Amino acid sequence: MRTYEAIFIVHPEVTGDDQTALIDKYKTILTDQGANVLKVENWGTRTLAYTVKKQSKGCYVLVIFDAQPTVIAEFERRMRIDDKVIKFQTVIMEGGYQAPPVVEEAPQDSAEDAEDTDEELTEADAEAEETTEED
Repeated sequence: MRTYEAIFIVHPEVTGDDQTALIDKYKTILTDQGANVLKVENWGTRTLAYTVKKQSKGCYVLVIFDAQPTVIAEFERRMRIDDKVIKFQTVIMEGGYQAPPVVEEAPQDSAEDAEDTDEELTEADAEAEETTEED
């Protein structure tokens, strides 16, 4: 299986639940054909660089998935006949998709540790001032 990235632009008048239903529809199309959907991002409504189908705005949606090459033909055919999708593009991700690492929150320092750090800084500042005075 290969990893693909598909970006499609949804008509700006499709909002809210209709937009969510449309995104779910295309996720279902992929999963029904044996694709593994890795990531779906809704980038929101943005101004287009040029008008597409008489529209100057559109809602961008990114879908990253693993699938066989035969899945792409059906996926794009369904987007082509849907009036709510004004533009789309699917490309192969050469290096595959690597999920970003989960960032854990750093433990918060206790008040005593913070005071110790402040004392160390003031001692270091005092030593630096003494060195500059001697020069």
